[in-house]
Amino acid sequence: MAQKPLQNYIPALTGVRALAAYLVFISHFAWVFDEKFPRGVQRFLNEFHIGVTIFFVLSGFLIAFRYFDNFKLTGDWFKQYLKNRVARIYPMYFLLTAGAFIYYYFTRDPKIINGFGSPVGLFFMNITFIRGFFNQLKFTGIAQGWSLTVEECFYFSAPFIFYFAKKYHRFWLQWAVVTLFGVGLVMIFRNVNWYGFFGNFTFMFLYTFLGRCFEFFVGIQLALIVKRKQAQITGQAKTWFTYSGFALIFVFVGVMSVLPIPKGEVAGLHHPIGIITNNYLLSTSIAIFFYGLLTESTLLKKILSLKFVELLGKSSYIFYLIHLGWMYDLLHHYLNKWNDDIFELYDKWGKDWISPFQYDNLNVLYAFIILNGVAILLFRLVEEPLNHYIRQSDFLIKNKPRNPDNNSAAIKA
Repeated sequence: MAQKPLQNYIPALTGVRALAAYLVFISHFAWVFDEKFPRGVQRFLNEFHIGVTIFFVLSGFLIAFRYFDNFKLTGDWFKQYLKNRVARIYPMYFLLTAGAFIYYYFTRDPKIINGFGSPVGLFFMNITFIRGFFNQLKFTGIAQGWSLTVEECFYFSAPFIFYFAKKYHRFWLQWAVVTLFGVGLVMIFRNVNWYGFFGNFTFMFLYTFLGRCFEFFVGIQLALIVKRKQAQITGQAKTWFTYSGFALIFVFVGVMSVLPIPKGEVAGLHHPIGIITNNYLLSTSIAIFFYGLLTESTLLKKILSLKFVELLGKSSYIFYLIHLGWMYDLLHHYLNKWNDDIFELYDKWGKDWISPFQYDNLNVLYAFIILNGVAILLFRLVEEPLNHYIRQSDFLIKNKPRNPDNNSAAIKA
């Protein structure tokens, strides 16, 4: 089969986004396996938060793959770069975050504000991503949105990372400097009662860019290796990188699942060994897996490249934002209401039948399917049009007739 160079858009990596989002979904709803499965199975599934690490490594790869060779630290280049990032990540985040605070206005759901005194001020901190720097506020608004603060920090940092990598050829030294800067902030602020601003090392290493930068650097390094070797899709049935990387990912999930869970936490991830496993060993395994998807022909790659899986990948950002929080809570409320209504109807009929909504595990499955449908609709009707509109507008910089930056496969988690 004739060789062809890798393109900016790689369907299998879009499919990976759906896989990552679904792994996070499973980690949040592993409790449905409480009764009929061994505790070890639930612990294993509870560590599927690794979807976030997949997001971060993929983001590092895609940004470097597209921008490393042609970035310029000029005003116009930076404006165009930020315009593309805003178009890709911000509209749906803003709309869904606004929805969360509107939901709070009517329901007073304490999860939305976590005791913060000013909902308006907290809304501002959410839509500007600032809340992600505070341990006590990281799960406010859309709880899983904390990861977008990490992403935004990387987006702002990436051009400077590329600059110093090219100018001083000290690529990995930057990772050490960024991490040590985070350690320094914790040393300064851990005894300051300011909503947990860099309040402890666990928070810094798991919820901030300063602690998780290694995952992005691994993705960048993968992009540089691919560019240097001019890796190509050969069509040969090689499987070593794809399946060994994929297997290693779940080996490290297993490692985290047997670690003691620190008091007050919910997963082995929060154990010091869990942090090392997730941030460093797991991210390296993910890079190996990605390299296989880029250079090998496998069944898994074909599945991830299917048009329907690609659509799920494109809508996975929205699914990630709605699978937990106010929209899921609203759906859960109606599932319970429908269950009550059905039993009332059975009572009128004098029947002792089973309701399709009486089992929690089935309700989680219903929610998964419905929320995927909602995500696809919002992607088609809202996210995609707004993305195109912002790119074609004069926001930040006057629009150019042609924009080569096709970020359909960019990850946002």
